[in-house]
Amino acid sequence: MKKAVKKSVSLVLISLSALVLLIVGILFYISGVLQKPAYLEPWNTTYAAQFGDPRIRLAAHGLLAASGHNMQPWRIALSGSEPMSLYLYADSSRMSKEADPLARQMMISQGTFLDYIDVAGQKLGYAVGLDLFPMGQYNEQTLAQSMDTYPVAKLTLRKRPPQDTPLYDDLFLPDTNRMAYSPVPLTRQQIEQLEAVSDDSGVSIRIVQDKANLDKLGHYAMQGAAIEAAAASVAKESEDIFRANEREKNQYRYGFSVEGQGTTGFMKHIMQGLVTLFPSMNSGKAAEDRLIQSVQTAVDSTPAYALILTKDNSRDSQVRSGIVYSRLILEAHQLGLAMQPLSQVLEEYLQMQEPYRAIHREYAPGGGTIQMLVRLGQPIKEAPLSMRREVTELLIPADAK
Repeated sequence: MKKAVKKSVSLVLISLSALVLLIVGILFYISGVLQKPAYLEPWNTTYAAQFGDPRIRLAAHGLLAASGHNMQPWRIALSGSEPMSLYLYADSSRMSKEADPLARQMMISQGTFLDYIDVAGQKLGYAVGLDLFPMGQYNEQTLAQSMDTYPVAKLTLRKRPPQDTPLYDDLFLPDTNRMAYSPVPLTRQQIEQLEAVSDDSGVSIRIVQDKANLDKLGHYAMQGAAIEAAAASVAKESEDIFRANEREKNQYRYGFSVEGQGTTGFMKHIMQGLVTLFPSMNSGKAAEDRLIQSVQTAVDSTPAYALILTKDNSRDSQVRSGIVYSRLILEAHQLGLAMQPLSQVLEEYLQMQEPYRAIHREYAPGGGTIQMLVRLGQPIKEAPLSMRREVTELLIPADAK
């Protein structure tokens, strides 16, 4: 009798194990585990070398820069009459109209692209001359049309001997790490080195790590996350650019994915399979709770915050703050540090007005603008790479301008 019971239990366990393996296999298949992650190819250090035109090679490095909501809102125009110049345009079709209605974050993203090109130029042997808004400023009343008409910047390349800049290798590291950070505070030397990144009199960096400021800024970060999570139109905008599986990531190559929520390895494919089968897991109340929890986890493991401030909120200042932000990322990598934006509280839609004004009263009392709020510290785990498009997708056809 006992042998029969043991045999029955063993059969049940074997059946359950087989069922679990079957379910895992199905989820992995739905996730797209067998698909090649083409969306990661631009991160390869040899990717840019396939292009003969130095302007495209440099743009391939710019493509790796951080951008709001990973929208990669960049377009580049190459002129046959100016073989050593390229024009950077903001891609109006990639505006985040709900979360970023004034396109401030989009302009910061233009600056991040420009700084990565500058660093790549040093390594590849080009001095990069920068001229912001060379054809005039935007008409704010017809913003999208202005973006299509007026370039953010003209870059002029001049050949020179390559420079062995230590920042070049950091271009190929993830710009954002949403994992937990060590509680170890930054040293005074690290703070001074990072705050010195900004040599522009109109842009400054302030790093804080005392308990009073950690508590205040953590509270603002949570306020912003709660408001964004509850704003249906903003949440829907994020939901629309979420890529649930490998097929979608290869098809779109921008936006959000489960890696951005801190899920990697084996669990990445489990989650991708589940979200593909049950899209409601990434929408509505589930998405709201996940955002709040992720920000809470980040706040709880933040030893320091950095604020990037400008004296005004002009388009030039927004772009320049993006240049400083990119350089701050690269310098942080040099020090073994990681960063993550927690800038929801700085967004400029109606529901965010009260905390936006409050944080500015406290941290920019002279009438300036806080362009970025980021957490900063020693990462406990490495962050995954995020999706990137082919650089050729950024090219504006010659007959389109």
